[in-house]
Amino acid sequence: MAPVKGKLYQRLLLFVLVFLPISGMSSFALQPTSIVVTEGSIARFSCKISAHPPPIITWEFNRVTLPLSTERITVLPSGVLQIHGVQQADAGHYRCIATNIASRRRSAEATLTVTPFPGPHLPQRPHIIAGPKNMSVSLHQSAILECLATGNPRPLISWSRADSKSIDVYNTKVLGNGNLLITDIKPQHGGVYMCRATTPGTRNYTVSSANITVLAPPSLVEWPESLTRPRAGTARFVCHAEGVPTPQITWFKNGEKVQSNGRIKMYHSKLVINQIILEDDAIYQCQAENELGSVLSMARLIVVMSEDRPSAPRNIRADTVSSSAILLAWERPQYNADKVIAYSVHYMKAEGLNNEEYQVVIGNDTTRYIIDDLEPARNYTFYVVAYMPMGASRMSDHVFQHTFEDVPLRAPELSLTSRSPTDIQVSWQRLPMKLSRGHISGYRLSYRTSSESAVSQIELPGEKTQYFLENLQPDTIYLLRIAAATSAGWGEQSAWTSHRTPKASSAQVPLAPELHLEPLNCTTILARWHLTPRSSARMQGFKLFYHEETQPESAPVQLSASVNKHIIEGLDPRKKYHVKLLAYNVDEDGYQADQTVSTPGCVSVRDRLVPPPPPPHNVHARTNTSTSVFLQWSRPAFSSSHAVNYTIRCNPVGLQNASLVLYLQTNEQSFVVRDLEPNTKYEFAVRLHIDQLSSPWSPVVYQTTLPEVPTQPPSNIKVTLIEEDTALVSWKLPDEPNVAVTHYTVLYASRNTWVAGKWQMLRKEGSLTMALLENLKPGQVYLVKVSASNQMGDGPFSQVVELAVRADLSAGKDIRFSSGSSHSTGFSDGFYHLDQKSMTGISVGVCIALTCIIICAFIIICRGKNRKLSAVKIYRNGVSRSTTPVGQQGSEGQVENADVTMPMMSQSHFVDAKGGTNLIINSLGPVEPSSQKKKKWSLFSSDMKKESVTMQGHGIVSYQSGTTMLTYEEELSISPNQPSTFQALLEHSGDTERSSNSDGSHETGDSGRYSHDETELTNLSSGPNSRPLSLSAEDSSGDSDCSGPAERQHELSEESQMDLKEMIC
Repeated sequence: MAPVKGKLYQRLLLFVLVFLPISGMSSFALQPTSIVVTEGSIARFSCKISAHPPPIITWEFNRVTLPLSTERITVLPSGVLQIHGVQQADAGHYRCIATNIASRRRSAEATLTVTPFPGPHLPQRPHIIAGPKNMSVSLHQSAILECLATGNPRPLISWSRADSKSIDVYNTKVLGNGNLLITDIKPQHGGVYMCRATTPGTRNYTVSSANITVLAPPSLVEWPESLTRPRAGTARFVCHAEGVPTPQITWFKNGEKVQSNGRIKMYHSKLVINQIILEDDAIYQCQAENELGSVLSMARLIVVMSEDRPSAPRNIRADTVSSSAILLAWERPQYNADKVIAYSVHYMKAEGLNNEEYQVVIGNDTTRYIIDDLEPARNYTFYVVAYMPMGASRMSDHVFQHTFEDVPLRAPELSLTSRSPTDIQVSWQRLPMKLSRGHISGYRLSYRTSSESAVSQIELPGEKTQYFLENLQPDTIYLLRIAAATSAGWGEQSAWTSHRTPKASSAQVPLAPELHLEPLNCTTILARWHLTPRSSARMQGFKLFYHEETQPESAPVQLSASVNKHIIEGLDPRKKYHVKLLAYNVDEDGYQADQTVSTPGCVSVRDRLVPPPPPPHNVHARTNTSTSVFLQWSRPAFSSSHAVNYTIRCNPVGLQNASLVLYLQTNEQSFVVRDLEPNTKYEFAVRLHIDQLSSPWSPVVYQTTLPEVPTQPPSNIKVTLIEEDTALVSWKLPDEPNVAVTHYTVLYASRNTWVAGKWQMLRKEGSLTMALLENLKPGQVYLVKVSASNQMGDGPFSQVVELAVRADLSAGKDIRFSSGSSHSTGFSDGFYHLDQKSMTGISVGVCIALTCIIICAFIIICRGKNRKLSAVKIYRNGVSRSTTPVGQQGSEGQVENADVTMPMMSQSHFVDAKGGTNLIINSLGPVEPSSQKKKKWSLFSSDMKKESVTMQGHGIVSYQSGTTMLTYEEELSISPNQPSTFQALLEHSGDTERSSNSDGSHETGDSGRYSHDETELTNLSSGPNSRPLSLSAEDSSGDSDCSGPAERQHELSEESQMDLKEMIC
C-alpha cells in the first residue's frame, strides 16, 4: 500500500499549493471620475481594486487625507466616497488610496465642481441615485449595501427585507446616512433587502432592492463507508455534500480519477461498481468542491476471493448472425467446472466513452448464447464469467465483433428554400450512425406538384447533402421526399414535404432566411436563422410556423426583425415536426424556408433501466423590479461528465392559453427572468437536461412582481362645491393596466397661494377615490390636482382643475367646475342639481312605477267586475228554486232558531267596516250594487241596549249596543219580477253556520267566511243546499208584506207563512 499512500500525500500537497494565496495588488479596475454638482446636493466618487489581502480604501482631498466619517462625509469600505450637502469649499481634486501589507496604490484624481443653486428650493420627491446591488458574499465576510438618495426636504433612509423577516440588529449597522453594513455573514443573512427613501412627514417614498447570496464552502452530510464484497458482487459508495454554489462531486481510486465505464457508474452522488474484480480492491475518495474550497472523504473496498473458485471460461468466440444479433460461444472452465451453477454474458459497445454494460445470466447447461438486441454496423466487446455458490471466476478474455449493416432506419430531414420564383434549394443533414445503420451509399430525391400525380426522381451519391431544383413553376406548391440506402438496400422514404415557390412579382420582398433547427432535448427545439447577404429588401419581422407532421398548420408566431432565434417548447418526444420561417414587409410575405426536424426520445431503449435525473431543488424566486424576477436553484446531487442545461418555465398564475407559457434555457444555476408584467403573480418551475435525459419539473414556486410606479395620473377628476366652504374632489384609477395604488395625494391652493408656490396637501388611502376640501375662502378660485402613488414611488399629477367659490351663493347661479366635467353634481342655493344621467334614471324609474300602478289598478277593476257579473248570474239562476229548500228545511228541522236568520241590516246587507272595497256582503255572499242607486252613507254608534230601528225605505235593522254600524240609503228601481232578498234568505236558511252572525265578526258585518278570491267563492257554492246567490242590490221595496213570487215548486203552508210574517214584521 506504500505507492497508494504516496499518491494520496502528493494530492493533498497539491491541494495546499493550489489554495495558498499570494499577496499582491492589481491595478484599479474602476477609477473615480470628475463630476459637476449643485450646491446643497450630493457628490459621490467610487473606485475599485482587487488585492490580497483585501486593501483598506481611504480618500484624499487636494492630497490631504479625508476622515472616514463625519456629519457630511462617508467613506465606505467598498471604495465609495459620499459627500452630503455639498458646499463651495468642497470643490477640488479627489483620489482614493488602496493599502495592504504588500503595496500601496493611488488612483487618478477626479475634480468636483460645485455650481450655485439656480433658484428657490422647491419640494422634490425622493430619488435614489445609488442603490444596493446584487452581491455574493462568502461566509463570515462583510457586505455593504449602499443607498444614497436626494430630495427636498432631505429624505430619510430605512431598510427592510422583502420576505418580511427582521434584520439582524446584532450584526448590522448603518454607515453614514443610510448605508447598511452586515458583518459576519451567515446563511440566514441571505435574501432580498429593500432600501426606502421617504420624505419626512409624508408617505412619499422610493424603493430600491438587491439580493445577497451567502456563499458557503462544501460540507459533507453523508460520506462513504468501507465495504467488503465478494468477487462479482456490487459495491455502492454514497457521498452527499452541501454548499453554495452546489459542490461538484469527483471520485478517485487510489488518488486517480475514476473513469465511468460499463461496470463503474457515477450518478446521484453515488459510485456503483458492478461485477467486482480483484483490481477493484482499493481506497476510494470522494471530493466535494466549489469556488470556496473542497472537502475530501475516503473509504476502502475489500474484495473477498474464494480459494476453490473456478477458472475463467475459455476459447470465447463471437460470430455475426445479422445486423442486430451475434452468436457467442465458449468452453467450460478448466478447473472446478463441476461447481459452476451459472454463466453471465457481458457486452457493451467497443467505441466511445461511458458506454453502458449489459449483462445476461444463463444456466450452466449451455455454452452458447445469441445476443439479439444489438445495433447494426456497430463494434461490440464481450466477456463471460462463471459463477459458483461461493463466488465467481475471473473474467474471460474479451472478444470483439461487428454487426452487419441494415437499411436506414429512416430518411433524412429536408430543408427547402427558394432563391427565385423558379427554383428550390433542397438540403439535408447526414443521418447519425444510430439511424443510418451503416454507410450511406446513395439518396433518391422525388418531387412533384400538388396538382399532378407524376413523380420525378433523382438519384444522388451518398456524399451529397444538397441539390438545386431549377426551371420550376412560380407560385406553385411542390411536394418533395427523399430516401437513403446502404449496402443492405433502400430505407423507407420520408413523408411528403410541401413548399410553395414565390410569386413572379415586381415587388421587392425579403429572401428566405437560412434556417437551422437543433433539438435541445426531447421536448424542445432551438430554431436559429440569419438573412443572406443578398437580401436587401426592407423587413418588418418574421413569421414562424411549426406543426407535427400529421397535424394541420397552426397560426404563426410573430417575431420582431431583431430576433434571430426562437425556442419551440412543449413538443412531444419522438415526433417529426415541420417548421416554416419567412420574413415579411409592408408589401407582402417574403420567400419561405421549410425544414423538418425530429425530437429525440426522453429515455432511449438502452436507458429505460436508468432512472431519470432528479429535478433541481431549493428553487427560490425573488423580485428585483416590477418587470423581472431573480431565480436561483441547486443542482441535484449526482455526478456526470456530460454538460447540464436547464429549462425554466414561467407563466402568470391562472393562465389558460398554454401557448403563452414562457420557456427559457440556461446552463447556470441562476437566471433573471425579464420582460414580465408589473404587479402580476407568476409561477416558476425548473427542469434539467443531461445526455438526452430530462428530469421532472421542480416544485412550483410563486412570486409576484413589484408594482410599477404609476405612469398616468388619476382620471376623470371632478371638483364639486357642496357647502359654502367645502368642496368634494372625486377621481378614478389611472388609465393603465395592473396599476397598484396605495395612496393618493391631493394638492390644492388658491390662485394667490399658488403663485407663491404654497400648496395644501391631503393624503387618502388607495381604496378611496374622493376627498373633502374644507375651510375654503369665499370669492377665491382654487386649483386642484391629484396623483397616485405606491410603494415604488409617486406618479405624475393630473391636470389642474379650477373651482370658483362665489362670495354670494344666493344668486342662484351654477358653481363653476373644471372643463370637461359636465356631468358633475353639486349644491347651489340649497337645491340639489342633478346631471343629465341622474335625471334620465329618475325619469325612467318614475315611468316604470306609474306603469306598474296603472296595470295593477286595471287588474283589480277587471277582477271586481268578473265577480259581480258572476254573482248576478248565480242569483238569477237560483231564485226560481227558492221555495224548494224552504219546504225541505222546514220538514227536516234544520232551522232550529229563527234568530239565526235575522238580518243586521235591512234586506240582509252586510258591509265591510274595515275600510275595504265597496262590495256589500250579506249572509249569502257579495251583493252587486246597482249603478242606478244613490247611496247615502251614515256612521252611527249607540250605547243603548239592543233595540230595533226603523229606517225609511228599508226594513228592520238590529244592532248590538256598543257596536259601530254602516248604513246607506238607496233609491231603487226594482223589477216587478225580481224576488226579494228575504225570499232568497229563506231559501238558504239551512246553512246556519254561514248565515249566523258570529261573535267574532259582528263588528265588521262579515261572516268570517267570505273571501274575495273567486276560487273560494266557487268552492263555497259547490253544495246543493248551500248554493251562494249573488243578490242584486235592487231589493224589494220596503213593503211590510214580505210576500214572495206567486209560482213556486213547493208551496208554504198558510200557517207557516203567517208565523214568519209575525216574526219579521
